[in-house]
Amino acid sequence: MAKYSDIKGFTVQTLASDTVPSQFGGGVWSSGPTMNTARAVGASGGPSTSSMVMGGSDPSSDYTATAETFNGTTWTSAPNLNEGRVEPSGFATSSEAALMSGGYTTSSPAGVRSTTETFDGSSWTEVSDMIVGRSSNSGTSWGTLTAGSAVAGTGNTSPGVNNVTQEYWNGSSWSEQGDLNLGRRDAGGAGIQTAGLVGAGMSGSPYPGTITNNTESWDGSSWTEVAEMNDSLRAFGGSFGTNTEAIFAGGQPPETTNTEHWNGSAWTEVNNMSTARSGGMGFGLATDGYAYGDNGKSTAGERFEAPSTFVKITEGQLYFNSTANAFKETITDIPGATWASQTSMNTARNQSGSSEASPSSQGVIVGGNEPPASAKTEQWNGSAWTETSDLNAARRDGGSGGVYASMGYFGGTGPSPDMATNELWNGSSWTESGDLNTGRQGVRGSGSSSTSLLCFGGSNPGQVTNTEEFDGSSWTEVNDLNTAREHNPGSGTVPTTICAGGIATSPQPRAETELFDGTSWTEVSDLNEGRWGGGCVGTSASAIMFGGDPPSPTYTAKTEFWDGTSWTEVGDLGTSRGWTNGFGTAKSAIAAGGYVNPPAGQTAVVEEWTADLANKTITAS
Repeated sequence: MAKYSDIKGFTVQTLASDTVPSQFGGGVWSSGPTMNTARAVGASGGPSTSSMVMGGSDPSSDYTATAETFNGTTWTSAPNLNEGRVEPSGFATSSEAALMSGGYTTSSPAGVRSTTETFDGSSWTEVSDMIVGRSSNSGTSWGTLTAGSAVAGTGNTSPGVNNVTQEYWNGSSWSEQGDLNLGRRDAGGAGIQTAGLVGAGMSGSPYPGTITNNTESWDGSSWTEVAEMNDSLRAFGGSFGTNTEAIFAGGQPPETTNTEHWNGSAWTEVNNMSTARSGGMGFGLATDGYAYGDNGKSTAGERFEAPSTFVKITEGQLYFNSTANAFKETITDIPGATWASQTSMNTARNQSGSSEASPSSQGVIVGGNEPPASAKTEQWNGSAWTETSDLNAARRDGGSGGVYASMGYFGGTGPSPDMATNELWNGSSWTESGDLNTGRQGVRGSGSSSTSLLCFGGSNPGQVTNTEEFDGSSWTEVNDLNTAREHNPGSGTVPTTICAGGIATSPQPRAETELFDGTSWTEVSDLNEGRWGGGCVGTSASAIMFGGDPPSPTYTAKTEFWDGTSWTEVGDLGTSRGWTNGFGTAKSAIAAGGYVNPPAGQTAVVEEWTADLANKTITAS
């Protein structure tokens, strides 16, 4: 007899733990063996089973000469350095081969050192001095006793200036190599002599400078700026790994448990340490490494282990977690998404236009109000804004639609009110094309390219319901909105578009939402809070609206998510703003510029919205 499960059922995978984004996303911290001497900001290095910590600051002194070796299980006291010092350069390839140089000491004569010592497993020997004395670079030195490198720090020929210089060690002497682009101290890093990574730290001068999340990569001949850390407030962290697989953990101010993984091109936040700590001394690989030290100069540390066996998280997964005794589904967690600061535009502005269906790593902001009305165009590549060709007619408050290399900007006000002008973008320049049938400002639009656009709402001079569709050469009037409105956020493609909010004949902002199906508009569920002049990105089935001008006298930071049926309030913007715009999807978006509450006015501030995958427990209702 056939089983019903064979006919109608399906197999559900059983897992002992939840799926994870990567091997490192499944990494966990545990307590490490305690050192013999409490310390912070010493030099460290070596694999997780044969490593060293040397120098630093202990509870009884600003500097210590003690050193310790680690065999993967316990710490053992090693011979003392010839000279104790704090925040030195240093690295080790094992518990029997280490180098320490630079640092700072209060012993006579006090100051920054250039002296270098090497360890052969039994004693320390002074060798050739560094070219430039420095301290505060414990985390930015690496290599072997015959091929080492030390970079960054402070206290060079201009005391208090954060250092850019790098020096190579060849086994007998130091030579100067390529400089960092950004001088810094108390940064983290990892690598070998010809392939290194430096991230975070304190940059600028005068001492101590400002905290940075800037990251640079060394290829053996030059330093190149690469993707920034997610956490912008970090110095004195612990780091370990290589230039392609590294962990940066902890740091200050204030002391944090935050941990990030570097995969050779980008930083990803992974599981945090259990204890906030700084003054980091790290060693080991990214898959199995240690971080010691904190402001209290503790003997305690933690071990990070990334699993060798894991199941990668994928949207749509359904599985049974045997440990939690629960069925789980993997979804994009839009309610759990957050806004984070991104690189600001070159020009502060509001009432701008934007590309529509572009991903958050690729978009265009055009026109707007500086004041006066602007013709400027900026392109976003995921990390920086670049000014490109201007509009032919400067204006603000127009409608827009399309993608990064193929979009339109239409209507608005500038040389004259209620303009009908339409310009098309080919990725490098703007060309005037067929005008709207009804000139207007306060208008919004959508579209998938410069040959497929939709324009709806606006003012001429009162609020209108007019909707027009563009086919690449001319505009055609189609069925009107049900509610006349202007400054009405909307997004989507042709033929499917969403329009929500705006302001109509009443001075109160509107909450009505309408969907266009290619033929007509249909009223659906209202916003939770009426508003006008906000940003809207996504599709008629999945969108977010952010910012805007609500009934209150100030702009809002509220964000709402449209799931195709109704609106739900989700995470707020970091900066309240109205007259804003952006591009992307409900999962990943950019909010750029706008007008912030007086006295600030126009802003160039940019924020990025990110919704990650999450494993959600399935519950019976």
